[in-house]
Amino acid sequence: MNNITTRRNFIKSAGLLTAAAAILNPFEIFAQSRSSLLKRSAEKKLTLSWIPFDAKLRHPFTISGFTRTTTPIVLTEITWDGFTGYGEAAMPPYLGETQASVMEFLKKLDLSKFSSPFQIQDILNYVDSVALNNTAAKAAVDIALHDLVGKIMGQPWWKIWGFNPATTPNTSFTIGLDTEEVVKIKTLEASPYKVIKVKLGVNEKTDKMMVNTIRSVTDTIICVDANQGWKDKHYALEMIHWLNERNVNMIEQPMPKLLLDETAWLSEKSPLPIIADEACQRLTDIPKLKGAYHGVNIKLMKCTGMREAREMVSLAKALHLRIMIGCMTETSCAISAAAQIAPETEWADLDGNLLISNDMFEGMKIVDGKITLNELAGIGAIKL
Repeated sequence: MNNITTRRNFIKSAGLLTAAAAILNPFEIFAQSRSSLLKRSAEKKLTLSWIPFDAKLRHPFTISGFTRTTTPIVLTEITWDGFTGYGEAAMPPYLGETQASVMEFLKKLDLSKFSSPFQIQDILNYVDSVALNNTAAKAAVDIALHDLVGKIMGQPWWKIWGFNPATTPNTSFTIGLDTEEVVKIKTLEASPYKVIKVKLGVNEKTDKMMVNTIRSVTDTIICVDANQGWKDKHYALEMIHWLNERNVNMIEQPMPKLLLDETAWLSEKSPLPIIADEACQRLTDIPKLKGAYHGVNIKLMKCTGMREAREMVSLAKALHLRIMIGCMTETSCAISAAAQIAPETEWADLDGNLLISNDMFEGMKIVDGKITLNELAGIGAIKL
């Protein structure tokens, strides 16, 4: 073979290699794939649906002010490209929302204008702007959206956020106001748990009866929720000193939420941590609570869901406030969503699903009293 033929074969071969390189160029392949994906995404639509649901309580539930046997709930679904995310709005009466108001709010939303569920910030900013308040309704969308995105990514949110599942706290088990006989029964039911949450705030006789009855059955740690029931700061301080001698580890919302100066006085003198509950609704509430409370209780139904709850955790830590994650009476859907944040908290009250008899979901489990996160993608719950 002469030099000319050799050169021609080399040029021909080189040309083929160049063409192959152009065809197989990974950057070109990536660009084409990305373009195809964007085109496919543009053709997909987010679809929101919902149904009302009544959670039936295992026992009548009484706190300072009223008794109930059910909790109205609205369950939501957001679908996109074959994936489905589940959400929930749980509404105890004092929140001011109803199944009708939640469904009316949801009717106003048009999620189809968003082509991708990964636009979480834009979507939830839009949801929050549609109407004031309606925090449980907004949480129902937020939770379903996070569940959807987590499922698409194939990861639970505690992993996406980079949290350590080993740092989750024990959850408390709630005992509402009741007769001595029923309180003893409820206390025995709480035996698997390492913390008992007791509802107080009626009057001195009833409050002390509740604690003394529990103490007659167990020496388990107690956390107290007075639900704004103590109106006088001096009386509140006396009660806290009395409780401090009975293995109580903290007090939630001892005084009305508007009595900020009185609560600051109480917190300064209290031997136990004072935690804001009703006083802490959303992210914007946290800065004004600094100095009045030792910590905050974050609940998805009050703060519009997981996105804002995550932001509240960051802000509370920056202000050196202690953190509790709480709940309403909820199914395992919303409880599992809240549990994704639990590794970043000191206390937890995530027992709402344990208080109902007709849970439609299975999710986060309590093992030896401790919140135990699973590997399920999204919020870590499955529909039964």
